[in-house]
Amino acid sequence: MGRKKKRSKTVRKLQSSQKEEPEELKNAPHSFVIHQGKVGKYARQLVRDVRQVMEPYTASRVKVKKWNSLKDFTSISGLLNVTQILCFTKTDNSMNLRIICNPRGPTLHFKVRQYTLGRDVKSAAKKVNQNPKQYDHHPLLVMKNLGEKSMHIKLIATIFQNMFPTINVNQVKLKHVQRCLLLTYNPETKLIEFRHYNISLVPVGLGKAVKKLIKGKIPNLGKYKDISKYVEMGGNLSESEAEMDGPHNEVVLPQKMTGKGNTVSMKSAIRLTELGPRMTLELMKVEEGVCGGEVLYHSYKTLSVEDIKAAIKRKEEKQKLKEKRKKEQRENVLRKARLMAQHKERSLEGMKKAQELKEKELEGEKIEMPEAIEDDIENDIKYYREEVQAEPEPELFSRKRKKELKPEKMITTVVFLKDLSILMSAK
Repeated sequence: MGRKKKRSKTVRKLQSSQKEEPEELKNAPHSFVIHQGKVGKYARQLVRDVRQVMEPYTASRVKVKKWNSLKDFTSISGLLNVTQILCFTKTDNSMNLRIICNPRGPTLHFKVRQYTLGRDVKSAAKKVNQNPKQYDHHPLLVMKNLGEKSMHIKLIATIFQNMFPTINVNQVKLKHVQRCLLLTYNPETKLIEFRHYNISLVPVGLGKAVKKLIKGKIPNLGKYKDISKYVEMGGNLSESEAEMDGPHNEVVLPQKMTGKGNTVSMKSAIRLTELGPRMTLELMKVEEGVCGGEVLYHSYKTLSVEDIKAAIKRKEEKQKLKEKRKKEQRENVLRKARLMAQHKERSLEGMKKAQELKEKELEGEKIEMPEAIEDDIENDIKYYREEVQAEPEPELFSRKRKKELKPEKMITTVVFLKDLSILMSAK
């Protein structure tokens, strides 16, 4: 008995990709974090760090080739439910960040004044939570001073809010909130500070020795006769970490949280550990559409009333031209459809006549030559006489040879000439 044929790897991949996704995942905002042009190894690492911030609703393994353009990503973003594209570019003087709202814009242009990679931030910290499960859920977005009355500030806040799924306070599981993205706007310098933190909880009201035992870190108790001695002495540990705790960061837990000792109705302290990257952003301008519309806001150029009116006029003219082209296109489609219908009718009529001629030929009846072909022969003879100044040979323009043409070819020739004349007149 032959071995059962195994399906190819491509078929298995397609079947696995066609599995239905949950509705919550489909409706969640997704993002691309990419770079364009030559940016250098540090900028590439910054792109990877920002992708980690946007986890899990981002394409973490997307590969950007040097021949890829922004249009390539915008064209496929609709199929993948991508709502924002973060694009990093680099010039000789600075690094820039564009945040594009897909598919109709607007586009925010930022200048990256300063940045620090995630690995540098972690190396400077004493203790960092490296748990990979903290990236299974999106971060909590916290914004400061982004509620001003200025329209461009409100736009920044709205776009960053739309980057992450909304949180329902009645249904959220607190153990899933393990990261925090902090955006702080400084009205004086007009700069935005971008920070990424890990959120951890530590039980309050316990000594260092007891905390160590609860977390499962059993110390060397060989020098103690009784464990009570270890607890009383505090395990020879300092209380430097406990000094940071206080009413400002202590909460009573309504749900069970990750970490030993964090149980319901118990008091725990919230601690933040920076994960990186850090960025200092300055808004340069806001564009309508996807990187190609009118400038709605510019940090260095103030638009006058005349400039705004001119921009509105250009937009109206562009819209009118677009509608005019659409109307012409619709008319051309209808005209071509009419011509095709007429051509089809004539073709069917010609096929019917050819069938009748064929039946007459089979019955032995005499077939008359179409007048168009007879006139062509007479014109050819006349042209030959004028040019050569002599009578043509009898075999050159033989009516007998022309009459031997099949009826289908004669009818097709006449129909083609008629169609050609109609198309030329339509143009």
